[in-house]
Amino acid sequence: MALSKETVVDQITVTENGIVLYREATRIMEDGNELSKTYHRTSLTPGQDLTGIPANVVAICNVAWTEAVIAAYQAAQAESIGA
Repeated sequence: MALSKETVVDQITVTENGIVLYREATRIMEDGNELSKTYHRTSLTPGQDLTGIPANVVAICNVAWTEAVIAAYQAAQAESIGA
């Protein structure tokens, strides 16, 4: 009876304004059979520091977060603060 724990990113979504949402699934396995699964969701805003973020999520952010997307997100945030 061998127990193991694995964590994988099983969903990545990019919203219209450039926010990247991702979900990590943590699975407890016994001899190849899944005993339990839990989820953790995280959101990242355009231009945010990506230290410690899974590599496949960073790759999506690097594609989605063009200079124009980051500038538009920052402008929208500044506008909503000033409103």
